[in-house]
Amino acid sequence: MLDFSILINNFDQYMAGFLNTVKASVIALIASFIIGVIIAVMRISPYKILRFAGTAYVEFIRNIPLLLIAFFIFVGLPSIGIRFNGFLSGTIALSIYTASFVAEAVRAGILSVDKGQMEAGRSSGLTYLQTMRYIILPQAIKIVIPPLGNQFINLVKNSSILGVITGLDLMYFGDSVSSETYVVFDVYIFVAMFYLILTVPLSLFVGYLERRLAVSN
Repeated sequence: MLDFSILINNFDQYMAGFLNTVKASVIALIASFIIGVIIAVMRISPYKILRFAGTAYVEFIRNIPLLLIAFFIFVGLPSIGIRFNGFLSGTIALSIYTASFVAEAVRAGILSVDKGQMEAGRSSGLTYLQTMRYIILPQAIKIVIPPLGNQFINLVKNSSILGVITGLDLMYFGDSVSSETYVVFDVYIFVAMFYLILTVPLSLFVGYLERRLAVSN
């Protein structure tokens, strides 16, 4: 049986970690989406230098561990005078890492839009960026909402990386409670329950969107 007194007696710490996890996830979600869309557009740009930069970003970032990115920002950057606290370091790392996967999803969505749409936009006098912004991207984002939703669920789970670099998230406070109470199993079961409070509704919402989009198509 779980010892719920651990949850009750340390509820303030659990809630502090929960709220920081939510905050980091929301910030990283917005940032990774913006960066991902920019990188996706670069990857299919008519300019070779932009295509190269976008491809280099995706291939480099998504093929190294998130933990390494977090340590580079939290431990490496101070050596050149750039310092972030654990929360910011973890959130930045999470944004950069997730953006590489968002970029690939958005790129796939852009490529699935009929090429005639771009040609029609350009022939009507719009620039490449205007055509992408007003015609292509709105259609592409709608197509890739389900895979983007799955990436954002992964983002919430990956936010546990903050606990490794004193990011004051759920895992950080879970470690703190465990060290204070000398209890492991019960402490982390409660941590898992808080993560489920975030991920289950998000997963159900993504499933709902998938069904709605399937019907509309």
